[in-house]
Amino acid sequence: MKGAPRLADPLGEALHFLRMTGSFYCRSELTAPWALALPAAEGCAAFHVVTAGRCWLEVEGAQKRQLVPGDLALVPHGTGHRLSSDPRVRAAKLDELVHEQISDRYAVLRHGGGGAHTSLVCGVVGFDHPAARQLIALLPAVIHVEGDDASDWLASTLRFMATEAQSQRPGGETVITRLADILVIQAIRAWIERDPAAQTGWLGALQDPQLGRAIALVHRDPTQPWSLASLAAEVGMSRSAFAARFTTMVGEPAMHYVARWRMHLALTWLREQELGVAETATKLGYQSEAAFSRAFKRYVGIAPGSVRKEPTAGLRIAPVPTSLAG
Repeated sequence: MKGAPRLADPLGEALHFLRMTGSFYCRSELTAPWALALPAAEGCAAFHVVTAGRCWLEVEGAQKRQLVPGDLALVPHGTGHRLSSDPRVRAAKLDELVHEQISDRYAVLRHGGGGAHTSLVCGVVGFDHPAARQLIALLPAVIHVEGDDASDWLASTLRFMATEAQSQRPGGETVITRLADILVIQAIRAWIERDPAAQTGWLGALQDPQLGRAIALVHRDPTQPWSLASLAAEVGMSRSAFAARFTTMVGEPAMHYVARWRMHLALTWLREQELGVAETATKLGYQSEAAFSRAFKRYVGIAPGSVRKEPTAGLRIAPVPTSLAG
């Protein structure tokens, strides 16, 4: 085994990639009867925290659930969903209601029929790192963190968000976005700690001492000329044992994972950093632009030179197959 520094927490490193962008924060003051239909938001996650009263959350593919004060619900896949005082109430479309716009990223909504009061803190965040998208793809339709499990950190984080949103101090948007990071990451951590599904597939592999180290090495330095032999040597396994264990746990062969990870990064660089095709190929260690272009098209579905013409191309890079990943 080589003498590289130990990567103590590969799962923690993956959570570190959950730096969010485009955060929008809304405080809702609602009176029964009320119901809100929240539109789908591709590539985004929504979170809702009940600070007073109670409400029902309905998300396609998940069991309907009631949220009470202190509860945090995360809807990670950008799915359209409903919040209501009663599931039988006809929902108003959220984007058609009048909001009090406090700033570009913060609004207050007042809505309802004048009855029992419910107060919510809601947010929408986007993800721009491939590790974040990899992790989000494996999450359930809803993560529900009950208030009894989160009271201290949740209450303090919300107070801080409210203060920043209302004061409109310089840098306030950045602070709110980072606090939203905390809410989302804490919700995911809570799910990982209690749900058996989080112990399998890619997430399970991240928590495995040897496979987690190998994955973290690829994430940290994707330009290295990784091979089965070199990754196995880094984690102190034989080539055959490493290959079999990686495929069984992660759901795809190790070198497929390496190639797909590189294409995730290439897509990000081409689309967001506006690197040229040749520069991207060189940065990822490809010997020729042609070899890179063939690999990119195989994983993404279009030629790398077409990325700026098709900004949704990243949706074509499939996550690890869930049927194999657990």
